[in-house]
Amino acid sequence: MPPTAPMTAAEKFRQILKTDQRYDPEAYNFLYEALDFTLKHVVSHRGQSNQHVTGQELLEGVRRYGIEQFGCLAWEVIKNWGVIRTDDIGEMVFNLVSQDLMGKQNTDSKDDFRDVYDFEEVFDLKPVLSYSTDRREWRASYITRRQKA
Repeated sequence: MPPTAPMTAAEKFRQILKTDQRYDPEAYNFLYEALDFTLKHVVSHRGQSNQHVTGQELLEGVRRYGIEQFGCLAWEVIKNWGVIRTDDIGEMVFNLVSQDLMGKQNTDSKDDFRDVYDFEEVFDLKPVLSYSTDRREWRASYITRRQKA
């Protein structure tokens, strides 16, 4: 009997979705985009060539990228994908790791993602509008409405 061909990335991804149906496929796409954002904006400031990100760095990238992409709707969009806690990001990361679709170091653990921040709190945003006279346009930035005590 001839050896079976290795699974493609698409087949591995379909296996994850079949095995763990808690998260919408779009949540995984967002996670990859947030990882790319994190590598460009968070890790690049470390001044290291190491492309590994910690769980906390990735979660900061998820927070910042979610706000950049969805603004005040970030919480509603992400919640709609089944992602309601930082632990969910860890579950998704380790689903991808289990299929060799994302790498990890020996020191990485799901605990790195446990209760890092409250999604509802960090995505409870207030828009701040500013007008750029030289560009003749309005721009929105966002601040968190409430801070943790």
